[in-house]
Amino acid sequence: MKSEIFSDAISNRRKLRFLYGSKEVVVEPYYISVNSNGKKAIFGRIAHTNQIQMFQYDNIFNIRILNSNKFSPIIPIIASYN
Repeated sequence: MKSEIFSDAISNRRKLRFLYGSKEVVVEPYYISVNSNGKKAIFGRIAHTNQIQMFQYDNIFNIRILNSNKFSPIIPIIASYN
């Protein structure tokens, strides 16, 4: 179920809000992967920051897709040309 929600949000460029541990997080999801421990994780940019973070599926609860404007992924390779 989580994978379907995350895949839909990634495909449609919709932000997600969920509880991660004890914090509420708003994320622009980029991709789903498996971490070094073999557990599923989603990578995304935390809203209003430039920080990309990994969120392990086991610690994600109460997922909501936000119906705000679609986000545009930030690609950090432009800074390397300066």
